[in-house]
This record gives sequence, structure tokens and C-alpha cells, in this order.
Amino acid sequence: QVTLVESGGGLVQPGGSLRLSCAISGVTMDYYAIGWFRQVPGKEREGVSCSSSIDGDGNTYYADSVKGRFSISRDNAKNMVYLQLNRLKPEDTAVYYCAGDWHGGGTCDLYDYDYWGPGTQVTVSS
Repeated sequence: QVTLVESGGGLVQPGGSLRLSCAISGVTMDYYAIGWFRQVPGKEREGVSCSSSIDGDGNTYYADSVKGRFSISRDNAKNMVYLQLNRLKPEDTAVYYCAGDWHGGGTCDLYDYDYWGPGTQVTVSS
């Protein structure tokens, strides 16, 4: 059984930083594309950053709104994926989810991802 659990969310001032973590269990993470998505009430969940599986297309995706500020990384040996959030803005406030796509590429197509964590809240406010 594939399980993903996010952590690291919280309240931060504009301009601040957070590091989100996603712990994955039940599978060998190498063969999963892992993505970070976010959602605010009343809006569709959107892709933030996604990293290809070892046998995928090898790409990494960033949404235009986070390029240069967010960075995804993965430690396959520890079955962990991280999202570093820098220079945070109030509009980054959302629930952040990590998700897995077996043999997936580095795209953030929401409907490709089959496994989801429960989410972690990020609030950017002064």
C-alpha cells in the first residue's frame, strides 16, 4: 500500500521560507514521479512542481508562478521528497499535497497522479 505524508507547513511572513517534506512508504520511490500540488478553497488543485520517475522523461516541472522561488528535490534512498519554498508571497497560501504517479514523467498533470497525501497547510501572512 502506497502512503504519502506531508509535513513542514505552517505560518510564515511574506518573504520567508519553508521546507515541506513528503515521506513515502510501501513502494520503491525511484519508479514514481512525485509532484507537489496546492489548493485553495473554491479553486482547482494546481501543480506546483513535479519530478520524473527514474524511468520517466527525466524532466522537472515548475509552475510559472513559483519558478526561481521553489525547488523540488528527492532522496530516493530515504523515500523522501522535499519542496523548498523561498521568498514566499501571500498568494502562496494553500494546502500543499504531494502525490505519486507510477512510472510517470516530470509533468504536473493532476489526473496522472494516483496516490495522494492528506496535505499540509501553508499560510503566508504578516
